[in-house]
Amino acid sequence: MTRILAQSLALQRQLIMQLSDGKTYSGELLADQTGISRAAIARHITQLKSYGVDIYSIKGKGYRLSSPLQLLDASKIRRYQACGMAEILLQHVTDSTNSQLMRWLQDGQQLVKGAALVAEAQTAGRGRRGNSWFSPFGANLYFSVYWQLDQGIQAAMGLSLVIGIAVAEVLEQQFGLPVRLKWPNDVYLANKKLAGILIELAGQSHAQCDLIIGLGLNLNMPPNADNQITQAWTDLQQHLSAPIDRNQLIALLQTKIVTHLKTFELTGFKTFCAGFNQRDQFMGQTVCLSSGDKRFLGQCLGVDSQGGLLLEHDGSVQSYFGGELSLRGTSHG
Repeated sequence: MTRILAQSLALQRQLIMQLSDGKTYSGELLADQTGISRAAIARHITQLKSYGVDIYSIKGKGYRLSSPLQLLDASKIRRYQACGMAEILLQHVTDSTNSQLMRWLQDGQQLVKGAALVAEAQTAGRGRRGNSWFSPFGANLYFSVYWQLDQGIQAAMGLSLVIGIAVAEVLEQQFGLPVRLKWPNDVYLANKKLAGILIELAGQSHAQCDLIIGLGLNLNMPPNADNQITQAWTDLQQHLSAPIDRNQLIALLQTKIVTHLKTFELTGFKTFCAGFNQRDQFMGQTVCLSSGDKRFLGQCLGVDSQGGLLLEHDGSVQSYFGGELSLRGTSHG
């Protein structure tokens, strides 16, 4: 079964590479090139559509994409990588890059710190608190990085904020965009969500632990995205005039994330506190903080040196940490 699935994914990859230039290709030509029947081509096209690929089936002519598609390319990613960076593995389609890396760990596979997995599409992408993450094919970045902390799970406090800062710095330096951060795990642009971070840990509270750091970054969403996403969102391409090089961007993100992880190991969150507060989407605003059935209304004062959210209410300031907490501004969704 695994071999059949691998062959199927390889054929789909071959088809999408052929169609990526936006030209029309007949079913007969695609069948000749792949060595399978036209009926099998049609089945694979249907499967690609289920991943979110916008393919037109033109009667009497064949198939074409609604627009040309830049595919992720492992060789191009390697050329963009900084010296000494661990390998970035490329997956055609996976359920979730976080889940796949975690399975590799559970199966006893040895991963190098900083190793990453990026996929063209996810069939079961996940966000925080069990929410699904819309992951159409070839539209965005779905990216997970492996790391290990010797000090245990408690040493990871504030880490999602550090990853947010890394993403913001890359987008600021590369594109000159005014990126903002929302505690504890979102990246914002123009008051809308641009990216989300999901960190999953396996290990003990005071011993060595493994971390899977997941990032979903909207780059060029398809027109039907509003039907799939229930909150205000944006993508990077809406704010840029030139096309985005996904292969370069993934390498830049890995370098920045690994650099910040090394610093975080040495200093904890305190080194990054000012960087987060400078970009805090809700700084100075009245916000509602929820934890289960409890609601706390107050003014957001950024975060403290451990990454806790500072909320002022009735003249007193209290620090709140992650878990099931969620944050909503009173003026933004």
